[in-house]
Amino acid sequence: MQKEYVRSLFDNIALRYDLLNHLLSGGVDLYWRRAAIQTLTSHHPKRILDVATGTADFALAAMRLQPDEIIGIDISEQMLSVGREKIAQRQLERTISLRTGEAENIAFDEGRFDAAIVAFGARNFEDLDKGLLEMNRVLRKKGTVVVLEFSRPQIFPLKQLYFFYFKHILPVVGRLISKDKEAYQYLPDTVMRFPQGNEFLERLRNAGFSSVDEQRLTFGIVTIYTGVKS
Repeated sequence: MQKEYVRSLFDNIALRYDLLNHLLSGGVDLYWRRAAIQTLTSHHPKRILDVATGTADFALAAMRLQPDEIIGIDISEQMLSVGREKIAQRQLERTISLRTGEAENIAFDEGRFDAAIVAFGARNFEDLDKGLLEMNRVLRKKGTVVVLEFSRPQIFPLKQLYFFYFKHILPVVGRLISKDKEAYQYLPDTVMRFPQGNEFLERLRNAGFSSVDEQRLTFGIVTIYTGVKS
């Protein structure tokens, strides 16, 4: 079962996950998260759901919005454990809480949140369309979704360099540091399969979002997708 496989994968690399994220992206992942959160500034969300929160980096980045509540959910308890430690170190337990949960079956009532966000986790959903539908369900009317995800650059020679890095360098470095043979082969595989651009925007429309848009960053290496609950 894919969900059990993904849970096991991320449980195994949880302690080194943040280090590898920053190392393999050259630290640019911090900028990507800030840019994604910036798209929510004019919406002033007070209740935010962070799906596939992992070690809570996106939830922590969302604190710049000064929300009343952020709830992060993830299927990996080990990732959540690391995230809770980071939240406690910053004394943010009153605002941010983390819970075990899956994107395809979000355990909250309809209309519970002002914004639903996910960073580098949508490609791990067992059922992408069902996950997007669930994110739509738990949003209030006119609530906002923000999806930050890897994409595939199209510009020569960056496209060729990117593919070489993802297929040959990233798996080797990831394996050496994480000591996990599969995790950093899984990453490039999911990026290559994930729908991007207009295809993903259509998925958002089908899930009940309007005013969908995309913003490509760093020459198309990542994309911020946004939409509003109709």
